Amino acid sequence: MGKIHNLEQDGSNRNLKVDQKTSLQYQEVLKHLHDFRENQGWSDFHNLKDLALSLNLEASEVLEIFQWQAEDASLTDDKRIHLEEELADVLTYTFFMCDQLDLDPVKLVEAKTKINNQRTWNV
Repeated sequence: MGKIHNLEQDGSNRNLKVDQKTSLQYQEVLKHLHDFRENQGWSDFHNLKDLALSLNLEASEVLEIFQWQAEDASLTDDKRIHLEEELADVLTYTFFMCDQLDLDPVKLVEAKTKINNQRTWNV
């Protein structure tokens, strides 16, 4: 496991939470996801562990699209459509996890980008 970076300088993570600055579009998407989950009866299965497992499985399906292809191979229309679907699944599980932790995913990415901008990598 790599080094763990606290995304907030004061360690509180309070600036990463969902609040009035959180995108209305994200909040609407989350409401639709909640409604879908409730209609399917999946709420009992949406604990952090199972969401993390599902996120990983969907990310593996993204990898599968590229398996055995040359690095410079372009995506066919069908593969691009498949990729879009799998990325949506990855984001869906990410959104569900962020929701359980009361975190705004956009704020998380912004905070992590600030950290990455100060880091160096040996490539």
